[in-house]
Amino acid sequence: QVQLVESGGGLVQAGASLRLSCAASTRTFSGYTMGWFRQAPGKEREFVAAINWSGANTFYSDSVKGRFIISRDNVKNMVYLQMNSLKPEDTAVYYCAAKVGYYCSAYVCSAPSQYNYWGQGTQVTVSS
Repeated sequence: QVQLVESGGGLVQAGASLRLSCAASTRTFSGYTMGWFRQAPGKEREFVAAINWSGANTFYSDSVKGRFIISRDNVKNMVYLQMNSLKPEDTAVYYCAAKVGYYCSAYVCSAPSQYNYWGQGTQVTVSS
């Protein structure tokens, strides 16, 4: 069992930056692919970014590519999402997720169904 706790959400103006953090409670953190997803009111949960076990491979949705950066620290059991140039359409609850195993591709790691553990979410609101 892995517990994931997100933090760092808040209310910001368009163009601002935020850094989300996700703390994982597991002794085998490096054995997990990590992802960030988001869900806006009335919409389905959507993929934002993913990072493989070593951090060498990252994947992004087209809507955030070039603005968001995912990273991880396997010593601290943390995964981060640096969000720059935020837009009102980025407003959503952001979820951290963990997928068992080392394999990660753009297709596999973008699917919510591939992830085994989820955090409770953190709200990000971007005002115009």
